[in-house]
Amino acid sequence: MPHDLRPLQSRETVLANARLVLETETVPGCLLVRDGRIAAIDTGTTVPRGAEDLDGDLLAPGLIELHTDNLERHLEPRPGVVWPQASAILAHDAELAGCGVTTVFDALRVGSLVDAGRVGYGKYARPIATAITAMAGDGLLRLRHGIHLRAEVCSETLEAELAEFHDGDGVGIVSVMDHTPGQRQFTDIARQRTYAVGRRGLTDDEFEAHVAAMRALSARVAPRHEAAIVAAARRLGATLASHDDTTEAHVAASATHGARVAEFPTTLAAARACRAVGIAVIAGAPNLLRGGSHSGNVAARTLADAGLLDILSSDYAPASLLAAAVALGREAGDLALGLRTVTAAPADAVGLADRGRLAPGLAADLVRIRLAGNLAIARGTWVGGRRVA
Repeated sequence: MPHDLRPLQSRETVLANARLVLETETVPGCLLVRDGRIAAIDTGTTVPRGAEDLDGDLLAPGLIELHTDNLERHLEPRPGVVWPQASAILAHDAELAGCGVTTVFDALRVGSLVDAGRVGYGKYARPIATAITAMAGDGLLRLRHGIHLRAEVCSETLEAELAEFHDGDGVGIVSVMDHTPGQRQFTDIARQRTYAVGRRGLTDDEFEAHVAAMRALSARVAPRHEAAIVAAARRLGATLASHDDTTEAHVAASATHGARVAEFPTTLAAARACRAVGIAVIAGAPNLLRGGSHSGNVAARTLADAGLLDILSSDYAPASLLAAAVALGREAGDLALGLRTVTAAPADAVGLADRGRLAPGLAADLVRIRLAGNLAIARGTWVGGRRVA
């Protein structure tokens, strides 16, 4: 799989005079990297001969991103402008490396609307996944890439698109997405109207026709498509995620399906229900930094205050991941706690036991962080002991 570990560097590197972000504390120390892995950790501020002096900056595990739509933005930088695949993937990869991310699951939609006129959209996931796998195999990418299939229940082509993916495609996450109008993220139809009219330029009549068509489509296909998504996750050995759970009934269904993570639950009640059944809660880093959801759903800060925020995701803004984790840690008076939401917690949620922490034997996937006022700046990123940004 594209996110499997491979030794990337044979020489030794010592990173010294750092504040090491361990799982439960931050301590001064240095770290020895050998053959792409962490070989040893020592405490203190001594800078051995030949070591790189980090000048007191934080040294944390590399950030792990489970859900990002950033690649789609590079593939279509403006509406109707399609960018070359390889160039888009390289730009996305470089941007995340510069933000301190070392493992990313690229979110690709499966399930299209081919007969929906102005609000239709075509399939694209299979060729993009193939390109990512090939570029990673050729050593062209800086990060460890996996695939996250965002499987859209309310669509026309879902089953055929899921059938195109097999073992070896690097699919690590499959999420159950349902954007049927009037539920989950867009329970408030007025908010969905604002979104659709602003983004698609629909008239009120066109929007009403779209809502009616999508509801009719969902009534025809939803149960069958949900079952197909769950089966695909099992077949691919991927972590199953729910998306936009709103009610306790949604969470109960997610638990029955075997979901391990819940992306962006929209209410406090849904997040509490997730905690009760052992489903990890992902909240949006932009939501946390902005102080609320752009869709009017529960604020990430509310989830954090209630002790219900397990993992942060940058969603549509890569730079938000590090900033939000540090902000969360500062507010709690515990930087290690904040950074856990973007390192150990996401690693645990998808079964990546080889990264997400600073410990001997684990991957030397690292980020150097300089704190300057309210800013958290990624000043260096290493993947498998190799400096990539």
